[in-house]
Parts: sequence; C-alpha cells; structure tokens
Amino acid sequence: MNHEELRDHYELYAFGVAEEPERTEIREHLSRGCEVCMTEMKRARELSAQLGGAAAPMAPSPGLRRRILASVGYEQRRFGWAPFLGLATALSLFAAFYFSSRERQFAEQTVLLRDQMRRQTIELTQLNEAFAILSGPSTLEVSFGQGPKGKVYIDRGRGVLLIASNLPPAPTGKTYEMWTIPKGAGAKPVPAGLFQSDASGGAIHLQRGPVDPNLGAVAVTLENEGGAQAPTSTPLIVAALQ
Repeated sequence: MNHEELRDHYELYAFGVAEEPERTEIREHLSRGCEVCMTEMKRARELSAQLGGAAAPMAPSPGLRRRILASVGYEQRRFGWAPFLGLATALSLFAAFYFSSRERQFAEQTVLLRDQMRRQTIELTQLNEAFAILSGPSTLEVSFGQGPKGKVYIDRGRGVLLIASNLPPAPTGKTYEMWTIPKGAGAKPVPAGLFQSDASGGAIHLQRGPVDPNLGAVAVTLENEGGAQAPTSTPLIVAALQ
C-alpha cells in the first residue's frame, strides 16, 4: 500500500484499533524506517495524547456521592470519578473521529462507484449506437489503409463510425481529431470530435447526428489536446467516398 491509502489509518494504529491489512502494512513501513510513516505516527500519537487528556477533571460533591452510594447499599470508599469521566470523554472523542473518518471513506467510495456506473452507462450507449450504424441497411462502408488501417461506416441519419488499428497513442498534449469533408473544390473540413487510441493502436470513434448528404471524405489529424477548428497537420487517415 502507498502512503495515500494509509493516510486515514495512522490514528487508528496509534489507538491500537487499526484493522488488517493496514495494521501490518504500517508496522512494516515503520520497521523499514519509512520517514513518511514515522512522521505520520508522531502526529497520530500526539493526537491520541491530546484526546486522552482532553477532558477536564470533574468530581461530584461529597454529599451527592454519599447519597448515590447509600441508595444502592454500597459502603463508601475513597476514590475519585475524574479518571473515569476523563476516559469516557476520550473514548467519545475517539469514536467521533473514527466514525467521521469512516463516513468520509464511504462517501469517497460512493462517488467513485457512481462515476464508474456513469462511465459504463455512457460506454454501453455508445456501443448500442455503433452497433445500430454497423447493422443499418443503408450504411455505407469505406476502407482506408496506409499506416493506420480500418473502416469508416456512414449512416446518413445516425452518424459516422470510425474503427482503426495501427494508430499509435497520441503524444502527451496531443489528441486525434476526426473531420468530415464535403465534396467540391475549396470545401472546408468540419470538426467531428476528438478521440484517443489505446496502447495497442486500436481506436473507435463515433460522431452522432445527421450526416451532410454532400459528404466527400472522412479524415483524421493529430492536433493539440483541445482540438482545432481547422486541420493543422497532414491527415493520418483519409477515407474518400466514391
């Protein structure tokens, strides 16, 4: 485990209630002389010492103590209540800290789970839309292949689907941008979305919406991360319609 994963467990370790595997992980880090863990444990022990002494000594009046003891039939002995009240206060403070930490962890996990579900929903929607284009009776299929290879599928009502291989991952700060180019001399390319290829050189990009009936070609260029309004580099992919 790294220090970020152990961040919320140093205080629990200092109180002796850390769970596995975090307890063993912190112990091993300390045995190796890990400076980060040693610093965090120093802070955690100082916090535990503050919690232990946080309660101000309080004692009931002697008369009240005698009446309480007499009511339950106990013989009065000389002892103070302050240590018990101090311990109870320290335990209450520790419980508040422990459960607030757990609540924060649960909240972070909930946000992460919701984000994963949202991404999966988006991916599933895109797959359904891509399948609709691939299986459409009027879909036009155009191949390309000099360097990057693949096909472009065009459904005039649904959109343009690009499937490519042998397309290297874009360098840092760069992205791939697809363009739809109308027929005719001097026609200006229209931006059709940004995408990235995976580590193996594969890429799938879907541009939704009605397609220009005068479409003459689909192209892909390498652009800066934010994309461009007009191509700034030589196209890596050009799929020309007949």
